[in-house]
Amino acid sequence: MDWIGIAGPTAAGKSAAALAVAQHLPVEIVSVDSALVYRGMDIGTAKPTAAEQALAPHHLIDLMAPTGCYDAATFARDATRLIAEIRARGRLPLLVGGTMLYFKALIDGIDALPGADAAIRTRLDAEAAADGWPALHARLAQVDATTAARLAPTDAQRIQRALEVWELTGQPLSALHRQQPAPPVRHHLLALEPNDRVWLHARIAQRFDAMLDAGLIDEVRALRARGDLRPEMPAMRCVGYRQAWQALDAGLSGADLRADVRERGVAATRQLAKRQLTWLRSLARTVVPADGPDPMGQTVAQVVMLRGVL
Repeated sequence: MDWIGIAGPTAAGKSAAALAVAQHLPVEIVSVDSALVYRGMDIGTAKPTAAEQALAPHHLIDLMAPTGCYDAATFARDATRLIAEIRARGRLPLLVGGTMLYFKALIDGIDALPGADAAIRTRLDAEAAADGWPALHARLAQVDATTAARLAPTDAQRIQRALEVWELTGQPLSALHRQQPAPPVRHHLLALEPNDRVWLHARIAQRFDAMLDAGLIDEVRALRARGDLRPEMPAMRCVGYRQAWQALDAGLSGADLRADVRERGVAATRQLAKRQLTWLRSLARTVVPADGPDPMGQTVAQVVMLRGVL
């Protein structure tokens, strides 16, 4: 199983770099993005357009309705299968995205963790609604200090999962992760990382404005109108969707609605990028300066060179 990855924080130019590689090499792109798996969530996820997807085969996009739940273990299984299939076709698997937990699961292996328990999740959601996620984060710190230390007190989805695993197994999530040996695979990870955070913050703001102009709020309105989604579901916790849902719940409209979603959405995206960069520092990688003179050209050159090695 041989593959090359392009990782990096949101708005760093990963998709553009991958498509540049596709112009030079026979690649198939495997999405490493926990939001792109959901159908009907196109604008706020910056999902590749039909024209972009036509430039190279794309995988792990539009897998399920936003009511579904996709996790790192499922990704690792799906990606392992796809990598083998792509190589059997004589093409290069190019794994592209910013969900670093997925990269880590594929590189280091992941345990046979228990599946989701709807009753536990519903109860934890109710407790968080009453006491706040920082209170549940504090509870997690008492039973799994290692996992709690790497999670923000407001990281609802991961706090919930760690507490769920503790209740189902009686063991901390961090201990279960350490039980799985790393699989023997050949891979190389390229990371588009900016030297200047100001550059990245400007890119994030520009991209969020473009999403708003493209109809992000209307996209969230349509998702709310389905009637089967709730704000605590993983899909609706995605950055941009959560902020738009909350603003609509608050009854905002017009310019006030857009301004509120923009302010909180840009701030949340910056926090996401910060977490992504923290994750990246834990992974072996070759850094390509995202704000350098020619990041796409450098990425292409690196992939061409690596293809001769793998």
